[in-house]
Amino acid sequence: MTSDQQTDPKPSYMMNSEAAVKMPIDQVFVQLSSSDKGLSSAEATKRLSECGRNALEEKKQSVIMQLLKFLWGPIPWMIEAAAILSLIANDMDDFIIIMVMLLFNAGIGFWEEHKAGNALEALKRGLALKAKALRDGKWLEVDASELVPGDLIRIRLGDVVPADAKLISGEYLSVDQSALTGESLPVNKKVGEGIYSGSIAKQGEMEAVITATGVNTFFGKTAKLVASAGNISHFQQAVMRVGNFLIVLSVTLCLLLSVVVIYRDHVSTGNINLKDILTLAKFILILAVASIPVAMPAVLSITMALGALAMSRKKAIVARLQAIEEMAGVDILCSDKTGTLTKNQLTLGDPVLFAAKDAQECILAGALASKEEDNDTIDLTIISSLKDKSILSGYTQTRFIPFDPVSKRTEGTVTTSDGKVLRYTKGAPQVIVDMTTLDDAGKKKAEDTVADFAAHGYRALGVAVSEDDAKTWTFLGILPMFDPPRDDSASTITQAKEHGLAVKMVTGDDIAIASEISGKLGMGTHIQKASELFEGVDPEHIPDKIAQCIEVADGFGRVFPEHKYGIVKALQERGHIVAMTGDGVNDAPALKQADAGIAVSGATDAARAAAALILTAPGLSVIIQAIEIARQIFERMMSYTIYRIAMTMDVMFFVVLSMLIFPMIPSPDGAMVAFKPLTAAMIIILALLDDIPIMTIAYDNTRIDPKPVRWQMGRVLAISSTLGLLAVVQTFGLLFIGMHSLMHKQEIFGIIVDKNHLQTMIFLQLVVGGHLMLFLTRTKEFFFMIPWPSAPLFFAIVGTQIFAALMCGLGWFVPQLPWELVGMVWIYNLAWMFIQDIVKKITYRLIDGNAKHQSSFVARFNTCLHHVSMNRRRSFLRRHLQK
Repeated sequence: MTSDQQTDPKPSYMMNSEAAVKMPIDQVFVQLSSSDKGLSSAEATKRLSECGRNALEEKKQSVIMQLLKFLWGPIPWMIEAAAILSLIANDMDDFIIIMVMLLFNAGIGFWEEHKAGNALEALKRGLALKAKALRDGKWLEVDASELVPGDLIRIRLGDVVPADAKLISGEYLSVDQSALTGESLPVNKKVGEGIYSGSIAKQGEMEAVITATGVNTFFGKTAKLVASAGNISHFQQAVMRVGNFLIVLSVTLCLLLSVVVIYRDHVSTGNINLKDILTLAKFILILAVASIPVAMPAVLSITMALGALAMSRKKAIVARLQAIEEMAGVDILCSDKTGTLTKNQLTLGDPVLFAAKDAQECILAGALASKEEDNDTIDLTIISSLKDKSILSGYTQTRFIPFDPVSKRTEGTVTTSDGKVLRYTKGAPQVIVDMTTLDDAGKKKAEDTVADFAAHGYRALGVAVSEDDAKTWTFLGILPMFDPPRDDSASTITQAKEHGLAVKMVTGDDIAIASEISGKLGMGTHIQKASELFEGVDPEHIPDKIAQCIEVADGFGRVFPEHKYGIVKALQERGHIVAMTGDGVNDAPALKQADAGIAVSGATDAARAAAALILTAPGLSVIIQAIEIARQIFERMMSYTIYRIAMTMDVMFFVVLSMLIFPMIPSPDGAMVAFKPLTAAMIIILALLDDIPIMTIAYDNTRIDPKPVRWQMGRVLAISSTLGLLAVVQTFGLLFIGMHSLMHKQEIFGIIVDKNHLQTMIFLQLVVGGHLMLFLTRTKEFFFMIPWPSAPLFFAIVGTQIFAALMCGLGWFVPQLPWELVGMVWIYNLAWMFIQDIVKKITYRLIDGNAKHQSSFVARFNTCLHHVSMNRRRSFLRRHLQK
């Protein structure tokens, strides 16, 4: 409940739906200030103004504010600062490029935020539009949004229940609330019980008094959870950390360079030249602009967008781009049972025979105690199990008594083709057994059979026949029914485990059913009863001991929406990246809270809107393919991130250190002249040549990691820093070669190097060395080993290198460099490429060796701790559940 709701006075007739279920009907009427005559129109209008409409309200944020918030934050601030600096420096080309990048990134974020709001809209569409209400003593059709607590409503076959209510009259009502609670079968309701908003009436007709409307309903609380659910993606966190690191590094080095150069060249000499200071300021501003990772969010977003396209070809639609990265790191998959792991289709098992001659006689008896046109799930399942449905034509049903919660059975009176009248009944086994002439041994056999079926998650129905107008009944047998697993579920679970995923079942069904299905699929049988596990526990603040129980459980039964949400949240708080599959309204909060919410084929609008990944093919097998694609995409993003950090370090450290160490260099005539390793134009061109073609990394070939992968910033920084610092040494090496030739007037390939040659050589070195480095960062193995670069990436880099070589050789935008020196720079970089690759391989081996040693130690420690504390955990759980 929000703070606003807490401070607003609550009308006396507004009540909690759960409390209303426990109260007698008379007391509920008193609490609601209503009666079996309903409300007057005037009273209903008054209550509508006090309670609000029976709808899910949502606070709207203006489109402008939604967009502006994506222009706020460390990386946007630095990109905006870079744009302002470019504007001050009158570099309009840079200003336009940076602004396009800024708006592009903001546009992607804005679209994701806008689409996330569709979850509430989908939930709203699930509410009933019209309802029958008793107003002024007459039954009227009113808008469901105008119903108020205390209204009397009539619910019949096919109606969507418009609000939470308590049943007050009528014979019985069968409602499908699977989309709300996850129960796979319709639930039979009787007078005095409660019904939930959003449920669908499948059979019967009853009257009820409304106890809660709008956000106060069970449906509304689910919507609140969807609104509050959400988790900052690890992708967003990683981009922020990488961006912040590069920003701090760039700004620090730029400030250091500014302070030292101004003091050394102006303050200490007393020669303060404003023109020189402005020239230096412009150079440093452009250097800062080039080093800030302006294109990084765009490159990563495009990589994920192309990955989303690949997933769509595999029947998985990506609704939230960041979910691709999250899928790569998922280590726990929480799977809904009904309609996800199972077919959500009742199936008849092998009947246990008593007086029936064979299985088909027992099934026929059940079919004759059914009515096909009522579209009851159980009746249709039994009828469809007949080998030959034409056998029914030999019987004429003259009377049918539908199921009701009191008698707990159905009954059909039929006349055979020879005029014989028979009565067939089916229902709760204990009820049917008590009606028959079964002896004690037979009753014991029936009781044991039903208990065995219940232990294995089967629903059992007893079947009997009477040939003397119900004076005596003969017990024919027991029909077991169950919701079978999907054909591909077991293989999918096995594949998931092979990919390093722990799979937990989450269902609204009973423990026995959950345990049976979970065991069949190889998911384990340690199933917790969520309704007891979460008793008195706030899903937003789950105690650590309960979270431990959640972590070690194989699955959960008797789960309500807030439990699913709490399960996901608890696992996340214990450091797991969680994927949640589901198909119903009840799954929406957990789907949105999960790092990767997956709506399976046939899911409700609410589940699809809340999910990040939507499957359009039945079953879960496509999830494994999605995970494989996600891990490939992750490798591409990782290789680019390492490359980007290393290149920023190379450019920044080299430029700053070279200007501090070599402020002056000798010219060919021996005079000392001011020296900058790169011109402002070179820095801008270098930035463009680095980032624009690198977007083809989204098409690169990568390995598929067999285990979940995560952003490990320590590992990323270690690899990128090693390669970056090695690249600085490489660039300084070329600078020393050029300066040695310049100072000693020694020829290189018959050419005396001058200042302009040296600048262009350094420029070409940074372009060539940078792109060759990408071939190194894209794989942990040696660069010449499989997987080789994709054609788009390879030819994009080669094309950029040809362009850079032509620029230098022909003097486009930079001082012309003789072709002999262009070739020398290439040979120099190819030699260093092998050196860097060997150092990279050694660095990975050292990092992986330390990680493996630590992991082995932690695993041994946790194993010991597990054996010591398992009994304690079980004792704690028993004590908690007993409470």
